[in-house]
Amino acid sequence: MHKRVLSALVMLVVVSGAYAQQQSAPGKIVCWKDKSGKILGCGDKVPPEYQDYATKELNHRGVTVKSSDAALTAEQKKTLEDQAERKKLADSKTSEQQRKDRALLETFTTSKEIDLKRGRDIQQIEMNIEALQNNLKNAIDRQADLRARMEPYRKENKPVPASFQEDYDRTESSKAKLQAQVAAKRKDIADINVQYDDMKKRFAELTGAPSETAISSSAAARPDIPLAATTGANTKK
Repeated sequence: MHKRVLSALVMLVVVSGAYAQQQSAPGKIVCWKDKSGKILGCGDKVPPEYQDYATKELNHRGVTVKSSDAALTAEQKKTLEDQAERKKLADSKTSEQQRKDRALLETFTTSKEIDLKRGRDIQQIEMNIEALQNNLKNAIDRQADLRARMEPYRKENKPVPASFQEDYDRTESSKAKLQAQVAAKRKDIADINVQYDDMKKRFAELTGAPSETAISSSAAARPDIPLAATTGANTKK
């Protein structure tokens, strides 16, 4: 209690002293404070060594008319910048999700339409795979033919014609590329299935339609009801 009274008296003396100095020429009084908010001094301007400290400005009646916070440290600036960047990324992510949701609802009216689009996309990739596999078969056949033509030279320990070897190497390189392309296309199909599964799940969330998982769980809980009946399919006798 005594410390608080003493601090108040000290502050009063400091402000009063600064105010007294201003009586001959009334104007602003500026006080500068430490990190805890304690007033360190007052005057007509802030000393250079206290420029980054928090301040408050009083008029000639001793009423606070303006105040400023202490300058941010490098660490505080970095924290604020990081927070702003995280908010920017979160806002961008939210905006992108909203855009995708609008596109999803504008494109499809039922989950069956999503499956139909999935089927068409996969069918197109499978056609590409079929064409690649035909080219791959041709490359394998070409290699087999070249190998057969090169074999007599090897049996007789004769040099294989350079044209044969170059053609064989070219075919080997082409075969490797085709195999990689087929593998990439198969991965595309797997990725599309994941993408469309996510789309169906999100569509169910947005429309409130029951998801296939929920239907299956419901059927499992009611063993007396056939699964086909819960999905609307016709059962065969």
